[in-house]
Amino acid sequence: MVNAPSVELLNPMSVRVRIAPSPTGNLHIGTARTAVFNWLFAHHHGGQFILRIEDTDIERSRPEFTQNILDGLTWLGLSWDEGPFYQSKRMDLYKTAVQKLLDSGHAYRCYVTEDELNNLRASQEAKGQAPRYDNRHRDLTPEQEKALQDEGRIPVIRFKIADSREIVWNDLVRGTVNWRGSDLGGDMVIARRAPATEIGQPLYNFVVVVDDVDMGITQVIRGEDHVANTAKQLLIYEALGDSVPDFAHTPLILSPAGKKLSKRDGVTSIFDFKDMGYLPEAMVNYMTLLGWSPPDSTQEQFTLDEAAKVFSFERVNKAGAKFDWDKLNWLNSQYIHNLDNADLTDRLIPFWEKAGFEIDEASDRPWLEQVALLVGQSLMRLDEAGEMCRYLFDETLGYSDSATQHLQQEGVAPVLKAVLSTLEGTDLKEKDDAQTLIKTVTKSEGVKKGLVMKSLRAALTCDLKGPDLVDSWLLLHQKGLDQKRLQMAIAIAESA
Repeated sequence: MVNAPSVELLNPMSVRVRIAPSPTGNLHIGTARTAVFNWLFAHHHGGQFILRIEDTDIERSRPEFTQNILDGLTWLGLSWDEGPFYQSKRMDLYKTAVQKLLDSGHAYRCYVTEDELNNLRASQEAKGQAPRYDNRHRDLTPEQEKALQDEGRIPVIRFKIADSREIVWNDLVRGTVNWRGSDLGGDMVIARRAPATEIGQPLYNFVVVVDDVDMGITQVIRGEDHVANTAKQLLIYEALGDSVPDFAHTPLILSPAGKKLSKRDGVTSIFDFKDMGYLPEAMVNYMTLLGWSPPDSTQEQFTLDEAAKVFSFERVNKAGAKFDWDKLNWLNSQYIHNLDNADLTDRLIPFWEKAGFEIDEASDRPWLEQVALLVGQSLMRLDEAGEMCRYLFDETLGYSDSATQHLQQEGVAPVLKAVLSTLEGTDLKEKDDAQTLIKTVTKSEGVKKGLVMKSLRAALTCDLKGPDLVDSWLLLHQKGLDQKRLQMAIAIAESA
C-alpha cells in the first residue's frame, strides 16, 4: 500500500506549488482556475508559486500557445516566483531517472507492436472488457529480448504496476482516496519507442514526478481529472525513493448543463473572455468562487490578496462547479462601475478602436473621458461600449427603423427646425444650456416637452434608446455633429 502524507501540512512555511500547463492550446479557464487556487494557497502560506511549461508533446506544442499562457497568467495578475521552466530542456534529467528504474527492475523494455496492441484492444472490446495492457513482455529473458530485437522491433519503456497493489492517499480536498493497481490499465509506458540501446522521449506521467521532486514541490494542486494519474505517480515516487507531496484534486468546471466545460460550450480560452470585455479582476474573483467559498458567505467581491488571506482547502467543494454567466456578468459590471474614470477610459479605448472608431487620444482625451463617464454605469462588459457609443463616433451612422418612423410623424419637422434655429444662436456648454433651449422650443412651438425630447433623441442619436440625451447632445456638440444630425433628421422628416 502506498500512502501520501496526511492533510496536515508538514511545514507550511516551506510551501512550494506549481502550475504546469501544456502549450498545446491557449490558456483554458480550467487551467487558469487551477493556477488561481495554487497562487492563493502559496500566498496564504507565504510560499512559492512556480510556473512550469509541460512541452514534452513536441508535435502539438507551439510557441504561440506558450506565449498565450504567459500573457494570460500575467493579465490575470498571477505572478510566479520561479520559472517558467521548460520540460523540453530537461530531457537528460528524465532519461537518467528512467535508467534508474530500468536498473532497479521497476521498468522494462516492451517490444509489443502497434498492431498487436490494436488486436489486444479489439479482443477486449469484443468481450466487453476495459482496455488494458496484458504485460506480456514484463519478464522477458535476455534471449527472448534479443530475438525480438533481431525482428527489428523498437521498444517502449514500461513501468511495472502490480495488480495486487493498493494505492491510498489523503487528499486535501477529497479526503481518503483508494485505488487498486488492477484498475490502472496494466504496466504504464513512461518513454516512447527508441532502439534498445537508447531511452526514448519520456512521457507526462513520469516526467511530472521527476520535475516535482527536483523542484521541491510540496503540494500538487490540480483538477480531479488527474486522480488516476496520481495513483500511478505515487508508485513512481516510491520506485524512485523520493518523498511524496500532498495532493489536492479540485472540482472540474462544468457547463451550465452540468457537463465538463469544453470548447463546444463556446468561450473557454482566457483571452476569449478578455476580448469580450471582462476585466481580469472580475475573472480571478469569479474563478476563485468556482469551487471555493469564503468564510463569509455573503462576501462575493474580493482581490486575490484578500482571498489568499482566508483561502483553505476545507472550503473547496468536491462537486463540480457550474459556470454561471449571469454571476460573471454581474461581478464584471460591479468592477467596471467601480473603476476610476481615467482607468475606465484607458480600458475602453481598445474596444472603441476594435469597433472601427478612429481615436486620437492626444487631442480627444478629455472628450473620451466624458464619453466613458456617460456610459460606464450602463456597461456589463467593456465590449458593449462599441455599439453603445457608435452614435458619438460615426459621422455616417444611419437611423434605426424606429427613429425613422418617429421622424416621419406629423409635427416633428417643425420642432427640429426650431431646435436647429435656436441652436445657431446658443452657446451650448452646460446641461442647463440644453435644458433652456428645450424649454424655449417647447414654448415657441406650443408642443409637449415629450415630443421635443423624443424627436431630439431620434435626430441626434439615430435611435429611440440610449444613454442620457442631454449629455449625449453636449458630446455631439463638441464634435460639431449635432447640427449635421439635425439637418439629416429634418430631411427625413420632410420626406414623409
